Amino acid sequence: MSLTLRGVESHYGDSQVLFGMDLSVGPGEVATLLGRNGMGKTTTVRAIMGLQPVSAGEIRFNDAAIANRPAYRVARAGIGLVPEGRHVFPNLTVRENLVATAARRRAAHTGSEPWHFDRVIALFPGLAARLDSMGDQLSGGEQQMLAIGRALMTNPSLLILDEATEGLAPLIRAEIWRCLESLKAARQSILVIDKNVAALARIADRHHIVEKGRIVWTGDSAALRANPEIQTRYLGV
Repeated sequence: MSLTLRGVESHYGDSQVLFGMDLSVGPGEVATLLGRNGMGKTTTVRAIMGLQPVSAGEIRFNDAAIANRPAYRVARAGIGLVPEGRHVFPNLTVRENLVATAARRRAAHTGSEPWHFDRVIALFPGLAARLDSMGDQLSGGEQQMLAIGRALMTNPSLLILDEATEGLAPLIRAEIWRCLESLKAARQSILVIDKNVAALARIADRHHIVEKGRIVWTGDSAALRANPEIQTRYLGV
């Protein structure tokens, strides 16, 4: 599995947001997309998922060009999204939210155990007591767990999380980081956006920092920790 963006540009009407975005996620890698608000992180995710038009450059997933493909085809190709704001189905129960997206896309030769209902509940035991609750009856933390579980039920080759822990209580944030550590151990490829640099540095293999629609720094966690001036310049409030 590999995702590669090269020279990607994108506009909202006459306003250009991405100015030659370069990004990659390798097999079994946890990568991040970091930056202040309004710098193009969510637009990059939307472009990958076919939700935002790409006007220049290329996006390739598993050696296939996916730029400007319909979103359902991108999902079928094996990219699962946990969107900012979660967007669980409010009028479906927890059980129905999970079953609705179930798919067996993971190739047998990978040797990975497929995601199924029981495995998702084992990852998020807090959902077990809420299986018959409607999506809009859940707390923000429960909705985030459900959104991750729903994406995993598609058995994605690549999981993308946009603002993984935004607005969540500390205990729930810790649960989400535990989940991501578990997924990393299982060699799940992940692209994650979040503002908690310290937590991301513990689990990520590579970091991409975006400024005004282009990547301005890429490196591993050791390099990021060793460059506090980079964090101050591009990530500080």
